[in-house]
Amino acid sequence: MTEAQIIDGKAIAAALRETLKSQVEKMHTQPGLAVILVGDDAASAVYVRNKIKACAEIGIKSFEARLPEKAAQEDIAAEIKAFNDNPNVHGILLQLPVPKHLDSDALIQMIDPTKDVDGLTYINQGKLMAGDESGLAPCTPQGALKLIQSVRSDLTGLHAVIIGRSLLFGKPMAQILLAENCTVTTAHSKTRDLEHVCQSADILIAAVGQPKMVKESWIKPGAIVIDIGINRQEDSKLCGDIDFENAKTTASALTPVPGGVGPMTIACLLGNTVKAANG
Repeated sequence: MTEAQIIDGKAIAAALRETLKSQVEKMHTQPGLAVILVGDDAASAVYVRNKIKACAEIGIKSFEARLPEKAAQEDIAAEIKAFNDNPNVHGILLQLPVPKHLDSDALIQMIDPTKDVDGLTYINQGKLMAGDESGLAPCTPQGALKLIQSVRSDLTGLHAVIIGRSLLFGKPMAQILLAENCTVTTAHSKTRDLEHVCQSADILIAAVGQPKMVKESWIKPGAIVIDIGINRQEDSKLCGDIDFENAKTTASALTPVPGGVGPMTIACLLGNTVKAANG
């Protein structure tokens, strides 16, 4: 029995970072990325540290604003305005999630769309919907596409099923795949006979946050399977939304967790920052 190709997100992300580093070296303006971190969430702090390290490796200047857990909406708004007005900052990232008393959507919409490297402002969402490539698209969907294309470059006519309809991933992923001429089905918690829907997918993408929810029987033989989920199990080990060990015997290609989409998200964030700096 042939096992699936394991898609190495670390290696693909490293190659993308090298390409970006070469681009930055040739630029007249040093790209700048500002990160706003509110509170003491340990996972968010790790993500921010990794992003700052990645910036340094390719020549992007980092700016950072750290605010306490109880910071008011207007405090974060003031930081966003300062970065909007700073010509040395080309990308602004509000690290999510923010504390529950804050309105994260209102804060995100305050970010200058030309500096919105997360691709979450309404203007960038609209550009993605319209197929306007001048916008900045969300990083994780971008990264997922690059992983899929590392296995198969032409996706024309393939049926893609995305489990998850979030604004952060599911909805933009659908638009990105439509632009690649896929037929796209967006599935979610209310989808009837979800297993049957998934069995029709040439490309199956899971983004639901449920450990090992997608079983081998859900996967069409030969499908490309992309796992966006990251879950901590009782033994403290990480796993995705796909039952990885069993899925390997059915899928043609499969991303691991960790080491799949995660590294690509940061690499695509750097790519958006470079794009924003180039105007």
